[in-house]
Amino acid sequence: MNGLRAQLREIEAIAAFVTAKPPSADVLICPPATLIARSVQVASGRIDIGGQDCHTGIAGAFTGDISAQMLKDAGASWVILGHSERRQQHGDTDAMVAAKASAARRAGLQVIICVGETQSQRADGTALAVCGKQIAGSLPEDLRSYSVAYEPLWAIGSGRIPSSEQIEKMHAHIRHCLELRFGPRGRRVRILYGGSVKPSNAREILSLPEVGGALIGGASLKAKDFAGILQAASMDVPRSEGQALEIS
Repeated sequence: MNGLRAQLREIEAIAAFVTAKPPSADVLICPPATLIARSVQVASGRIDIGGQDCHTGIAGAFTGDISAQMLKDAGASWVILGHSERRQQHGDTDAMVAAKASAARRAGLQVIICVGETQSQRADGTALAVCGKQIAGSLPEDLRSYSVAYEPLWAIGSGRIPSSEQIEKMHAHIRHCLELRFGPRGRRVRILYGGSVKPSNAREILSLPEVGGALIGGASLKAKDFAGILQAASMDVPRSEGQALEIS
């Protein structure tokens, strides 16, 4: 819930940076729904624009909600689903996230599905099991064109991040879960890291095995900070064969 019309200049600055210095990453901005159509106009195809959530239905008496078709109609090409704030503050269950993902697929949107553990779950040693359960319940069988974002809830906006070893271990676990569930298709899914990513730590995080990009929070609100992360993504970060990088 950030961004008024005046902030469109930040999207213009990011799009201009991407044009002048094409990064080694796909770039996506997900503004509030009120700015999607205008963001698409400002971006002019230089970066992708997405939504922050969608409803499971096409239309109906769901005041305040927005459907995947509405996002698509406004010009969005992606949608974020299952973000920790939606799960915690709006009661989005794994089953709801999966239903939303299916709705997004039918509308022609690509999807980022978020998973992550709380501080207490990290402390009691259940972080891997929690994320594995979320993957099992949040990804429908028919899903195509999606990414998974790991966001440790205790790191979001806190300035704290897991150790490189913790990130590496979790991303390897997510990859294992995806391959068990989807076979070879699970190998091609990009796994993003989200949680206090900023220009000063982006390169280190993006160089870790199985980190296929980043889901940026506060640092996405200022073009200067976001551009710094894009620069870090282009500094010879090693990639697995065929693995693309995504910065959202």
